[in-house]
Amino acid sequence: MVSINAAEARKNFADLIARSQDDAVVIERRGRPAAVVISPMQYERMVEALEDEEDRAAFDEALAEEGPNIPWDQVKEDLGW
Repeated sequence: MVSINAAEARKNFADLIARSQDDAVVIERRGRPAAVVISPMQYERMVEALEDEEDRAAFDEALAEEGPNIPWDQVKEDLGW
């Protein structure tokens, strides 16, 4: 991860975009992180990973619900499979 200050980011915006293709770039304001610039590909990977984790959590929650279970053969028959 690369860190640069906000003034440098403004001054060298094209370089900032180019650097973000290989590594996350942290933009600092007054020495504190203010933003992170990443490539669209990295952003998509992060969003997909988050969605996968949310799906796993929803699946685990559904399995933990109490109530009658429906046998798989019955589900297939109900769906006409």
